Amino acid sequence: MNKENLRFPLKVKEIAQAINGLVEGEEEIIIRNVTGLKEASAGDISFLSNPKYIEDLATSRASAIIVSHDLKSIKDKTLIRVKNPYFAFSQVLDIVSSAKQDYITKEVHKTCLLGEGVILGENVAIGAYCVIENEVEIGEGTVIYPGCYIGRKSKIGAKSLIYANVTVREEVSIGNEVIIHCGAVIGNDGFGFVPSQGKHYKIPQIGRVVIEDEVEIGANTTIDRATCGVTHIGRGTKIDNLVQIAHNVKIGKNCFIIAQVGISGSTRIGDNVTLAGQVGVVGHISIGDKVIVGAQAGVTHSIPAQAVVSGYPARPHQKAKKINALMQKLPEMYKEIQEIKKKMK
Repeated sequence: MNKENLRFPLKVKEIAQAINGLVEGEEEIIIRNVTGLKEASAGDISFLSNPKYIEDLATSRASAIIVSHDLKSIKDKTLIRVKNPYFAFSQVLDIVSSAKQDYITKEVHKTCLLGEGVILGENVAIGAYCVIENEVEIGEGTVIYPGCYIGRKSKIGAKSLIYANVTVREEVSIGNEVIIHCGAVIGNDGFGFVPSQGKHYKIPQIGRVVIEDEVEIGANTTIDRATCGVTHIGRGTKIDNLVQIAHNVKIGKNCFIIAQVGISGSTRIGDNVTLAGQVGVVGHISIGDKVIVGAQAGVTHSIPAQAVVSGYPARPHQKAKKINALMQKLPEMYKEIQEIKKKMK
């Protein structure tokens, strides 16, 4: 079943078919809304993924609940059994979200300024007061909300979604099914200056930014163009709000870059890396595949693959926890040392 064509209200069996689930209970029940277990009422669908909320399942008034295959049956509850309840629930939310999309225009708005040599695919929607510079290419089904700027010779793939007031500067390449949230700036100059005779002289930033397919970029995030060459974001990487990615950074596939992370220039980040909130990364280092960096850590050196680090400077997580625990005892230790010094005198 094509989820893009589904609209609520839906029968339980229709939802189960869309998420590859098996119904246990009444499959003809009509579902009108999606919500949490505690908040649910008749006509709602919810889910259970974390076992610690099992008690909420028994008391929930939801008409249908998405659960795993190995969960025990619940009397008088209609269940949809799936392999991954959390993912299945996100698919149901996707159905709701698609139905709620109401673009201001289904075409190019009359106030949009199009440069020369612009190529638009089929079903492209561009909102009011956008500026699309010369030789820009925009793929089929892409939606650009009002107030956006797309610089010359930039390319945006198919079925991408660019929210309001996004700036994409010149010669940026954006893949298919990319989402860029409000206020993001892609392709701004990298922060490059050279000191000479007491002054700071700007280094021209003539490189590009390449963003692969299925990347999501949060609100007010900035991704700088390379000095020379390319700043590169790998396929499937998700970038949160207020992130700064400097020039010539290369980020691999399926990474999580959480809010307020700052990545300095020419850093190399592998695949499936997680940088938690407010992590700071110095330039010209490498972070291996599947690394996890804890919140507010300061990464000052390269990190091998599959390591878990935290703290400042970033250390192996277990070691960082021990150091932190000892630091909490410093006031007591200081008193003990002072007493020992008195006794020694």
